[in-house]
Amino acid sequence: MSEERSSNDPDEKSWIGKLTDIFSPEAKNSDDLREQIRSAEQNEIIDADALSIIEGAMEVSRQKVRDILIPSTKMVSIAGDSSIEDTLEMVIESSHSRFPVFGEDRDDILGILLAKDLLPQLLKRDSDFNLKSVIRPVYIVPESKRLNVLLREFRENRNHMAVVIDEYGCVAGLVTIEDVLEQIVGDIEDEYDTETEEEIHNIDDNNFLVKAITSIEDFNESFDSGFSDEEFDTIGGLVSQSFGRLPEINDKIVIEGFEFQVIEADGRRIETLSVTTP
Repeated sequence: MSEERSSNDPDEKSWIGKLTDIFSPEAKNSDDLREQIRSAEQNEIIDADALSIIEGAMEVSRQKVRDILIPSTKMVSIAGDSSIEDTLEMVIESSHSRFPVFGEDRDDILGILLAKDLLPQLLKRDSDFNLKSVIRPVYIVPESKRLNVLLREFRENRNHMAVVIDEYGCVAGLVTIEDVLEQIVGDIEDEYDTETEEEIHNIDDNNFLVKAITSIEDFNESFDSGFSDEEFDTIGGLVSQSFGRLPEINDKIVIEGFEFQVIEADGRRIETLSVTTP
């Protein structure tokens, strides 16, 4: 019969003591809570990734759909009277899985096409293809809806995409469940995502603009540096940890001779850094 772990175990007391110290006294507002969570990360009770996710979840409750929507000018939508050939061409070119389908104009959203719903139509080889017959109901939300509420509704209704309307009832854009989750866990890339710009951009001999998502391995290769990637994968994670807090725009720090300055940040994480080499 195995012995139960004693409540006097020094390791257990140490862990509980640390946790109690960090979350005491009780947080009175969200700023207090953020400070306590960051203290937990500094005391190695949670890691940097957990800190980012917790802060992201807190931020989502304050953000609204208008803050993250894909604007209507960038929407890939399909006319309701499109032929199956035109529809397939649009699906293949965009590599998307869901498409708003519109009627008389782009503010007249009839429903959502799932690319997989075209497969039975291909097998039928029906010359009387009617796109409107295979679309699914559209989920419409206002720009003002909070992201935490939207995420809950996505889960309850099993929707993955919503069309966003403005105060005048016109289509403002669309938002997906992935867009909301990225506010919590960071960018989610799939096999169809491509890099739209270089991660390291040369300004002059000693100054560079570097995306925070640049891997430490790539950074070391580009700058002949020797930063460890055992604890962090990206240069942004390394710099954030070195500050010991969430840095703000224009904050500077020198690490192993490299001067890093925060150029872009979104309130939760660094986006772009200016790097001056030794």
